[in-house]
Amino acid sequence: MIWFKNGITVSRRTATRTVTSALTMASVIALGLGALSPAAQAAGTTIRAVMHSGLRVLDPIITTAHITRNHGYMIYDTLLSMDANYKPQPQMAEYKISDDALTYTLTLRDGLLWHDGTPVTAEDCVASIKRWAQRDTGGQMMMDYTESLTAADPKTIVLKLKKPFAPVLDMLAKPSSVVPFMMPKRIAETPAMESITDQMGSGPFRFVKEEFQPGVKVVYEKFDKYIPRKEAPSWTAGGKQVFVDRVEWVNMPDAQTALNALGSGEIDYIESPPVDLLPIAEGNPDIKKLAWNPLYSQTMGRMNFLNPPFDNVKIRRAALIAMSQNDTLAAVSGNPEYYKACPSMYGCGVPLETAAGAPKSFATGDVKAAQALLKEAGYDGTPIVILQPTDVVTVSPQPVVAAQALRNAGFKVTLQPMDWQTVVIRRASQAPIAEGGWHMFFTNWIGAEVWTPLVNPMLNGRGKKGGFFGWMEDPELDKMRDAFAGAKTLEEQKALATKIQERAYDEVAYVPLGTYTVPALHRTSISGILTGPAPVFWNMKKAN
Repeated sequence: MIWFKNGITVSRRTATRTVTSALTMASVIALGLGALSPAAQAAGTTIRAVMHSGLRVLDPIITTAHITRNHGYMIYDTLLSMDANYKPQPQMAEYKISDDALTYTLTLRDGLLWHDGTPVTAEDCVASIKRWAQRDTGGQMMMDYTESLTAADPKTIVLKLKKPFAPVLDMLAKPSSVVPFMMPKRIAETPAMESITDQMGSGPFRFVKEEFQPGVKVVYEKFDKYIPRKEAPSWTAGGKQVFVDRVEWVNMPDAQTALNALGSGEIDYIESPPVDLLPIAEGNPDIKKLAWNPLYSQTMGRMNFLNPPFDNVKIRRAALIAMSQNDTLAAVSGNPEYYKACPSMYGCGVPLETAAGAPKSFATGDVKAAQALLKEAGYDGTPIVILQPTDVVTVSPQPVVAAQALRNAGFKVTLQPMDWQTVVIRRASQAPIAEGGWHMFFTNWIGAEVWTPLVNPMLNGRGKKGGFFGWMEDPELDKMRDAFAGAKTLEEQKALATKIQERAYDEVAYVPLGTYTVPALHRTSISGILTGPAPVFWNMKKAN
């Protein structure tokens, strides 16, 4: 794990934040964020957190946005979960596998209730799996192998396969983007392309609808009827013990304001602080750092295959080789202690890591080669529309750096500023540019979201029929992923993963822009924070 080293000079950006933060903090207090609301005081122990983004999209099945996934882990539960050894474990259900590996029987444990007090049933879970599988790249493949998925009785789910699919348990325990969260049948029957309107889960917290302010504040209360498993917590597996009465996520777009609020005790936790503010936090004995994500995050750019000129593979390749991982990572982090260039689409430091297919200039970019290829491709000067989030420190710099690199290569580029949640909504549009469409956006993935060809959403070649935003259509790539699913040894998996990456680079499925990590900050009064693929709030305790 990479930790901050002393002796780093505070950046000019930090100094600017320091000058403006007093006024901003005053505004925050004036809005009532400097004191607990009467409802919070009545509820008892409250943890107040600043997450990496405000929350607007509430359906964790229709988006891969991490803030929506985080919301999902607060109020929903899963049939299986992933532990710290990357092994699926029972969560809502125990499982059995038939000798021929064609039948998976999952039995719900006793005491599972929805937040309205009604029991969780197998029919609820069947409907939830089916909806999830329409949107998740691994779930789609699992259903290709499925003969039937039924509720044998109120507590028994039966999945029958046409032929063995070894990753079934891994898919049902998938820890991030898109997580197979369980919902009541009436909600899970919402069409997979439509957002749900009811936030009813069976997880350790319940959503407080009446206090929700989209993009500003979201409130969760302990679900007193939730029965945790008895095992010790490990990643998203094990017992989800809740030791506080209430959790509030308060959006503070100004990072210096958030740090001031953490120092004064107005908030308890910052999920993703800018690296250049960490030296200030280090000087406060009431603040600790925590590297909650044991795997690096990957930052990347995704092109829209539907809109010219990126329907031309040569133009996509020109854009790929124009971009520099080093320049992008320096803008995102600013401190090489926290990032490194990485050519692997599966991330570095994982079993399937490979440089196969990556341009030799992946770390620095090659403007001259990009210029030559762009000319050869017959680029007609069509402006490239890039969605530019302005309110999230880990995704705001990438579009700016990429725009300059593309301009240097000969592209015309238009940046369209907006907040991150608007990007999350806008990127789902398949409209032409003239009708509000887009050419490129940037996002980040944790290692567990990209570490195999089955879970990596950008390697899905189903196009408009279930592909990730950008809608690459590549049946050959999907055939290769199908072969990977049938691999019986790690050596076979590595060989197939290498071939898959070579094709993905050749088609420019996306542009990997390197790996980075950012530690969270929290007050010393908070303990029990778990490491894992997502920031979770069970097991946390707050001292008086």
